[in-house]
Amino acid sequence: MAEVIGAPAPQVKSIFVYPIKSCRGISVSQAPITSTGFRWDRQWLVVNSKGRAYTQRVEPKLALVEVALPTEAFSEGWEPNNDSYLVIRAPGMDPLKIPLSNPSVVSDGVSVWEWSSSALDEGAEAAMWFSTHLGKPSWLVRFSEVKEMRVVDPNYAQGYNVMFSDGYPYLVLSQGSLNALNSLLKEPVPVNRFRPNVLVDGCEPFAEDLWKEIRINKLTFEGVKLCSRCKVPTIDQETALAGSEPTETLLQFRSDKALRPNKKQQGKVYFGQNMVCSDALSHGKGKIVKVGDPVYVHKVVPSSAEAPA
Repeated sequence: MAEVIGAPAPQVKSIFVYPIKSCRGISVSQAPITSTGFRWDRQWLVVNSKGRAYTQRVEPKLALVEVALPTEAFSEGWEPNNDSYLVIRAPGMDPLKIPLSNPSVVSDGVSVWEWSSSALDEGAEAAMWFSTHLGKPSWLVRFSEVKEMRVVDPNYAQGYNVMFSDGYPYLVLSQGSLNALNSLLKEPVPVNRFRPNVLVDGCEPFAEDLWKEIRINKLTFEGVKLCSRCKVPTIDQETALAGSEPTETLLQFRSDKALRPNKKQQGKVYFGQNMVCSDALSHGKGKIVKVGDPVYVHKVVPSSAEAPA
């Protein structure tokens, strides 16, 4: 993929942050970079009575849970005060306000995939709210940044951490890829099916597969792994009902069989690229990504088949 001299750079079209894992995201005009991803991203988690993470894979009603943070929470250097809340809503439920000051009660035995450790318990009112919404015992916990660390798979990126994300700090997707998929579907799907952090416009479909290194606002992002998709893209985020699309169509041209015919076949489909930000590990100001920022592609791999997956 040669860069066309004089061609305008792609741009950041949208930025999404998902404060509670598997609940609805927030579209923001800017987001500060932290060592674990965008600030506030996947900082909270809903768990069952054994401390296991609930996700839309098994609890699709999480798709109906809306979250809101103060607008200024996405300004660089902002710190919450006693009147700062995460506000949570769902159909038929009264709004739930969670103070942004850290809770003091520690809950042990919280687990996401292979990781198991402690987290901060958001209390009885939050537990009752989610238990009512999901119809089963549930608790809301917050990642304990001071005490805990959850390491990114070192086979793909060494020295990086996340909070409650599935695996990596950032997921980048292009509008071109979404358009290409929607041109094949009877009913187009919105971007919220894929839960990216950054939506980039102005590049070829699936160009992000090849991005080994990009720069946004002088920050270096490295593509570390094609994103293999689970059941969640088949769940309508407005109704919480699952269907067969878009996975059925993606299987035809975005499976490992189609993209990586000479590699070990795992029956996966890929859509988007997992990334890390190497500048997130150093101290300094100005680490913020804004809608409209140009995306400069510095290094690419020759083909999707040669991208890590």
